[in-house]
Amino acid sequence: MASLKDLKSRIASVKATQKITKAMQMVAAAKLRRAQEAAVQARPYSARMAAVLGNLAKTMEGAENAPRLLAGTGKDDVHLLVVATAERGLCGGFNSSIAKMARIKARALIAAGKEVKIYCVGKKGYDALKTEFGNVIVEKVSFRSVRHISFTEASIVGSRVLEMFEDGEFDVCTLFYSEFQSIMSQIPTEQQLVPAAIAISDNTDDDAADVAYDYEPDEESILGDLLPRNISVQVLRALLENGASEQGARMSAMDNATRNAGEMIDKLTQTYNRRRQAQITKELIEIISGAEAL
Repeated sequence: MASLKDLKSRIASVKATQKITKAMQMVAAAKLRRAQEAAVQARPYSARMAAVLGNLAKTMEGAENAPRLLAGTGKDDVHLLVVATAERGLCGGFNSSIAKMARIKARALIAAGKEVKIYCVGKKGYDALKTEFGNVIVEKVSFRSVRHISFTEASIVGSRVLEMFEDGEFDVCTLFYSEFQSIMSQIPTEQQLVPAAIAISDNTDDDAADVAYDYEPDEESILGDLLPRNISVQVLRALLENGASEQGARMSAMDNATRNAGEMIDKLTQTYNRRRQAQITKELIEIISGAEAL
C-alpha cells in the first residue's frame, strides 16, 4: 500500500505531465491552422495537374511511343514503397497507421513472389519498419530540421524516385501517407506513382469534355516534361497532408492525455484524502484510548 508521501509525489508528477500535454495540445493547435491551409491550398494544383495529365494520357492511350512513366516497364516484379511519416511521435496512431498499411502491402507482395524495396521519408516510418523489413529498406530521408515543407523537399524525394526508375531498380512505385480530413480523422492513403495512375474522366456532362485541345509541342513531349514533375507534386501534397494530419492527431492525442491525467489526479486525490482521513482518525482513537487508560 502506497504511503501518503508516495501518493502526494505521484499527484505532483501527474500534474506536471498534465501541464506538458496541455502545452503540447496548444502548440499543435497553433501549428494545425498553418499546416491545414498548406494542405488545402496544394489540393487544387494537384487535382489540376492530374486533370491535364489525364487529358494528355487519353490521347496517348495504347500508343507505342507513350512515356515509360505512363506506360510502365511492362512488368511488376519489383515494387518500391515510399512510406511518408512524421519525424516525431506523440501523435496517437498517425505514424503506426501508415506503417501498418505499408507493412500489409509489403507482406502481400512478398507472399505473391514480388521483390519489395522500401524508401522511408520520415524517422518514425523507418523506426516502425526496420525490425521486420530492415533488409529491404534501400533509402531513408529525414526533414526533421525543416520547419515548413516546400517543393524543395518534395523534389528531393521525387528526383530520387525518378533516378531509381531510370536505373531500372523497380517497376512499380507506391506512395503511402495520411490524408487530412479533420482533427479527429486522418485517412491512411495508398497512391501509385509509377506507372502514373491517372484517372481519365468520362464525364459527358462537363462542358470542358467537348472541347478539343491542340497541344504545342506534341503530347509526347508535354507528358515527358509533366510526368516527372507530377511525381514531385504528388509527393509534396502527401508531405503537406501528413503535416496537417500529424498536428491534428497530436492535438487530439494530447487532449485525451490531458483529460486522462485530470481523471487520474482526481482519483489519486480522493485516495490521498481517504488515507489521510483514516490516519487522522486512527491517531485520534489512539489518543483517546491512551487518555482513558490514565
